[in-house]
Amino acid sequence: MTIADPETAAPFKDRLRDFTADRRVLVLAAMALLVGAMGAAAAWVLLKLIAILTNLIYFQRLSGILVPLGGTHLAAWTVLVPVAGGLVIGLMARYGTDKIRGHGIPEAIEAILIGGSRIEPKVALLKPLSSALSIGTGGPFGAEGPIIMTGGALGSLFAQFFDLTSAERKTLLVAGAAAGMTGVFGTPAAAVLLAVELLLFEWKPRSFIPVATAAIVAQILRPFLVGAGPLFPYAGAPLMPWWGLALCAGVGIVAGLQSALMTICLYGVEDLFRRLPIHWMWWPALGGAVVGLGGLYDPAVLGVGYDNIRALLGGHLSPHDVVSLLAGKTGVWIAALSSGTSGGVLAPLLIMGGAVGSLESHVLPFGGAGFWALIGMAAILGGTMRAPLTATLFAVELTGDSQMLGPLLVASVAAFGATVLLMRRSILTERIARRGRHIMREYVVDPFLQMRVAEIMTTPVATLPAAMPVGEAVAFFISPRTLEVHKSYPVVDGEGRVLAVVSRSDVLRWSRDGWMEGATLGDLKGRRELFVGHADELVGNLADRMAAADIGRVPILDRNGALVGLVARRDLLRVRMKTAREEQARRRWFGWAVSSADA
Repeated sequence: MTIADPETAAPFKDRLRDFTADRRVLVLAAMALLVGAMGAAAAWVLLKLIAILTNLIYFQRLSGILVPLGGTHLAAWTVLVPVAGGLVIGLMARYGTDKIRGHGIPEAIEAILIGGSRIEPKVALLKPLSSALSIGTGGPFGAEGPIIMTGGALGSLFAQFFDLTSAERKTLLVAGAAAGMTGVFGTPAAAVLLAVELLLFEWKPRSFIPVATAAIVAQILRPFLVGAGPLFPYAGAPLMPWWGLALCAGVGIVAGLQSALMTICLYGVEDLFRRLPIHWMWWPALGGAVVGLGGLYDPAVLGVGYDNIRALLGGHLSPHDVVSLLAGKTGVWIAALSSGTSGGVLAPLLIMGGAVGSLESHVLPFGGAGFWALIGMAAILGGTMRAPLTATLFAVELTGDSQMLGPLLVASVAAFGATVLLMRRSILTERIARRGRHIMREYVVDPFLQMRVAEIMTTPVATLPAAMPVGEAVAFFISPRTLEVHKSYPVVDGEGRVLAVVSRSDVLRWSRDGWMEGATLGDLKGRRELFVGHADELVGNLADRMAAADIGRVPILDRNGALVGLVARRDLLRVRMKTAREEQARRRWFGWAVSSADA
């Protein structure tokens, strides 16, 4: 039996705040300064590695300047280059770590949600090396996914040198990822939004401020490492008629359908790879063979393809070239990524979405090929990544054209809506689901932190008097009628104050050990402190305390110490029931009732 807390009647002072952040956020922000610099440096290293490998392998020269492969004449032997790259990557994955497989973002999500935000040092080393090798040997990927994983790995490794919680490690991991993305693309705001929409799984100053700090640091350093200005400058926004946004929405829906089709094809081909009677180590080499053949067909499909994005935005490609680029890039990208090699998805998505937008421009009544290509780029990102805000701001920062904000938002939201309705999961979460994990992407306010205990507690409360003899209490508890009601009861004195809580376990102990003749419940107080709740505290706070103490039934007091209610575990379920009713129950508040006489 438990006794009363002497501080139960302490005066109540509301200390609740909009956010739970404290001064600890300043420590994390200071650490994020260094993480941001590390992420920017990692971006520079990765881009240089890609350029060096591309020049060495395809042009037999040593240079750190990235040269596009489109428009070059490739010898027949170059078909073996992606095969060799895939073979080496397969060996690195099997004998190094299989976490280098894929495009990086799902792996970062898994590290956050499953691995306590701890990433191994070898991942930080092998991921950029494998990605540089994949892209440098012609892989049709972008650098953003690998750098997100690499920057995140550096942030995680840095955090592991300090006494931090798992949530704080997550903050620095995501800070490194956002810094890496900013270092490559120069899009700090979009990188922060990507962190919120895809990686953090929360909206808290504790994480938002350090992540934004790291992205800003990377943006400051980027001109010295990569270069200044937008990566794909564009200033071709046309004067749009009042009905123009409807066409943007239509292009967005087409992009959503394109996204769904590509996702289905990607995982369908991956299933074909899984049926092969060979070890997965050999799959990247097979994917590399498809890449090599695609490169002979059209060298423009090889590598990161930044020159293709610029050509689409500039409207410099003929419809035939656009169709060739779309078909070739889609085919080699699906084959290579489903084989388990290492590489990112953002740049390929920009190319494929931009190609469809460019083709649509020939039947749309206003705007040039570049305008609709940009709309298609943002839309396919919004639909495929399920991150419409990130896609919108990403396209604006990439081009430096803020006038495109409205059309880009409309198209991204339309594509997002289409894929949400058509596909159960995104291209990112489908991969995680295939590993046995489910991720809920909807961010909502916790109902347990909105409701007060008074809204769910049971009243009135059945109690036992402190003057009740122990023998009567034992008989009361073993009564069949009592067994059907409660497992424990508050014990109150003559003034209604709670002295203790007596439960069936107490009765069993008394029955086993015996009790003093004439003893009452008030005489048998235990030494444990009484566990109580308060009517004005948040349900979430009480639920956390009940779970930590393994308490299933709690007397609820007001701030003057008077018993006002009782909360059991089943009462906590009422919060979920209330939320479910708000989501599912439909009711009309205004309207006219139709009587049988009027019908």
